[in-house]
Amino acid sequence: MIQQHNCAVILAAGEGKRMKWDRPKCLSPVLFKPMLQWVIDAARGAGIGDVCVVTGYRSGQVEEYLAGRDPGVETVLQTERKGTGHAVMTAAGFLRARAAGGNVLVLNGDAPFVDAETIRRAFRQHTENGNAVTVISAILDDPTGYGRIIRAGEGGFLRAIVEQKDASTGELAVKEVNSGAFWFRTDDLLETLPRLGSANAQGEYYLTDAVALLLRQGKRAGACPACGPDAARGANDCLQLHELNVIARREALCRLMREGVDIPCADGVVIGPDVTIGRNCTILPGTVLRGSTRVGDGCVLGPGTLLDGCAVGDGCALDGVRAQGHAFPPGARPAPFTVFGGRVQAVPLRAE
Repeated sequence: MIQQHNCAVILAAGEGKRMKWDRPKCLSPVLFKPMLQWVIDAARGAGIGDVCVVTGYRSGQVEEYLAGRDPGVETVLQTERKGTGHAVMTAAGFLRARAAGGNVLVLNGDAPFVDAETIRRAFRQHTENGNAVTVISAILDDPTGYGRIIRAGEGGFLRAIVEQKDASTGELAVKEVNSGAFWFRTDDLLETLPRLGSANAQGEYYLTDAVALLLRQGKRAGACPACGPDAARGANDCLQLHELNVIARREALCRLMREGVDIPCADGVVIGPDVTIGRNCTILPGTVLRGSTRVGDGCVLGPGTLLDGCAVGDGCALDGVRAQGHAFPPGARPAPFTVFGGRVQAVPLRAE
C-alpha cells in the first residue's frame, strides 16, 4: 500500500476535437468503461486514497459522472487549457492540502492502460532512490512520436527526456519513451511549477519542463518501465479508441481463459473489465457482459446473451437473454430471448 501524504492528480481537461463527440475525451469508453475510470481504478488499486481530477472541456459532464461513480474524487477546473504543466498548477491547492511532504502521482485521464502494479513499482523506485521525480516509461518496438528517455549509462538514472523533433540520430534509436505519467516529490514539484515558462510555439506550460528544471538543480530523477508497452497508449480519435478497445478486449478474454473460463469461439464475445466469472463456465459467441456483472460457477451464457450489471447464480443457462440489473437465482434457465430489467436483488449466487 502507498502510505498517507501521497496523492494522485489526473489530467482530464482535454476536448478531444478529433473524436468529434459532444463529450470530454476522458469519458470515451474502453470496454464500456470511460478511460478516466480506468485511470482512477489503477490509482485506487495501487492504494492511493486522495485523487484529484483536473477538468476542463464540458467539466460538468465529468463532475456529474464522478458524483455518481466515485464522489470521493475531488475536481479542480482548468479554465484555459495551457498544457500539462498548467493543469498541474491548477491543482496546486489540492497538493498543498493533501500531499505536502509526500509525493504526487500525475496521470493522463486518456491513457487507460497504466496499471496498479506499475504505479506501485514506480513508487518503490521513486522513494528508495530518493528521486525528486520518477517517470513511468514504456519500451516500444516503434517509439516514433514519443519523447525518448535518455539515461546516464545503461539502466542508469534519468538524464533527460528528449522530444523526437529535438533528438539526435542516436537518441532516436532509443526505444524507452515517456508515457506521460510521473511520480514527483510534492514539495519539489510545488517549488518548480512557478518557474515553468511558456516560450514555445503553442504558448503552453509543459510538465516535462519541470523534469528538466529539477535535473538542472541537481535533483535526482529516474525512469521506471511499465509492466507492458501499452501504458503509453492513449486515444485522440475514434480509430485510436477502437485500437484501445481491441487491446482491452483481447486482454480480458485471454485472462479469463487462463483462469479456466471456456470460450470456444470468441466471435462477438465482449466482456468488460469489472465482470467476474466463476469456475466451469462457458461463454458462447455473441455474448456481451458489461458493468459489474457477477457470474457464479457452472454457467453457460449465450449464444447472443447481453447482461449489464447482473448477478448470475450457479448453474444458470442463459440463451439469448437480455438483462439489466437483474439477479438470476441458482439454476435459472429462462426461455431463450427473454428480456429482464430492474435492480439487482439480494439473491445468492450459490444455492444454500
